[in-house]
Amino acid sequence: MIKRELFYFPLGVLLRVLGGIPVCRQGKTDIVDQMIREFKMRDNFILTLTPEGTRKRVTQWKTGFHRIATGANVPVLLGFFDYKKKVVGTGDFFYPSVDADEDVRKIKRFYRDISPKYPENFSVGDI
Repeated sequence: MIKRELFYFPLGVLLRVLGGIPVCRQGKTDIVDQMIREFKMRDNFILTLTPEGTRKRVTQWKTGFHRIATGANVPVLLGFFDYKKKVVGTGDFFYPSVDADEDVRKIKRFYRDISPKYPENFSVGDI
């Protein structure tokens, strides 16, 4: 997902060839529904989302990823860059449950011991 303003010629052609999907970030949009449709239209589709707190600290994690995964009936794979250990990896695939709050708590526990690039911006809050 890339903001639609970057899909101008000739960059837009390259972004589409690489699998980029333009999204409107202004106002009320249906990005979750758009991503669910993308999963249903394609035989193979991998959606990568960046974690919360990469640009500024957040206190509440967004749950759009959860709504996309449950709506498209696809698993979530947690990935990470551990900047302190200089390690990149993934966890196991899991299918989100109907309890988004509990799933987010499980995800926060997964990331609890991983060192982010900007630790001051990353909050696991109450787990």
